[in-house]
Amino acid sequence: MATIREQIEERERRFLCEQATLSSESKGRAQDEPECPIRTCFQRDRDRVIHSKSFRRLKHKTQVFLKPQDDHYRTRLTHTLEVGQIARTIARALRLNEDLVEAIAMGHDLGHTPFGHSGEAALEEIHPGGFQHPAQSLRVVEVLEREGKGLNLTFEVRDGIGRHSKGMASLKPGDQSLLPGTLEGQIVRISDIIAYVNHDIDDAIRAKILTPGSIPEEIASVLGRSHSGRIGAMVNDVINSTQDLGMSVVAMSDPVCHATEQLRAFLHREVYSHPASVAEFEKAKDLLKQLYAYYLAHIDQLAPIDQFPTPAFGGRHESANQIVCDYVAGMTDGYAIMVYEKIFIPHPWARGEFRDVFA
Repeated sequence: MATIREQIEERERRFLCEQATLSSESKGRAQDEPECPIRTCFQRDRDRVIHSKSFRRLKHKTQVFLKPQDDHYRTRLTHTLEVGQIARTIARALRLNEDLVEAIAMGHDLGHTPFGHSGEAALEEIHPGGFQHPAQSLRVVEVLEREGKGLNLTFEVRDGIGRHSKGMASLKPGDQSLLPGTLEGQIVRISDIIAYVNHDIDDAIRAKILTPGSIPEEIASVLGRSHSGRIGAMVNDVINSTQDLGMSVVAMSDPVCHATEQLRAFLHREVYSHPASVAEFEKAKDLLKQLYAYYLAHIDQLAPIDQFPTPAFGGRHESANQIVCDYVAGMTDGYAIMVYEKIFIPHPWARGEFRDVFA
């Protein structure tokens, strides 16, 4: 009798489109392991990511606004959930593999630093070889999780995580090899920008940096004037354009792609480069640079393995710079501030605290 997993795999073969990535045809894992009788390989990958320590720490990592007092600003975790929701909507409409899409989406930002892109910029400046969060996300799932063993995810999920980012590059790269190798990975790549340009506008309005009427007319006339309207327009366009292209690539139409890139540039100009944001981001960069330098000189003071696993504790040979980079990048905002204060800020002492010193 077929297992539940085999029944699910058979349903995939019958229902998903011919361009979909089937669980039964995965390229596999770096280390072979027995199949689960209930879950497909991509379902297992999703579960491994969601149950990881790195995923839990995302709830305390900045998306755009550093340690906001209001409960309704996005964090790196809520961003991840919004990306997953958008990506699954697109995948379902196109009859692609939703489980693969969700596994990639849940893992795509595991390597993000504390303090959002300011933390990434700090490590990019001081870490030998630079720092990019997609590569660090891949390192998290391949090496750092499970005390140096990694999560042993499938090739397709690791490919989607490692190639999800666009930076300020065009949403339609001239070099197609820069895209994830599966359509599911490409969905996450495009869902990432759909999520963040829209929720960052929402948060900027909440912070009174923007108003609902701030979006330039040439953008609003294409994408819409409301949060849900813009997301709906982008998602519908991706679905229709991808079908029009014969499911050869996941893409937006030229007008919507251009408007989305204009919206991204608008956010960089009006929100990410806003004087109030820049001032705090520079403080955050300086804080992480000081922590990096301190731990490089005091590597014996790293936290226990169960809090921040690194290859140093997993029997691997890594440089001191890499160990410290992994450690600092894995911190949450609050933890980074706490250890900074402990190391660099003088504290008053109570009577008797230093009696052993003066005995």
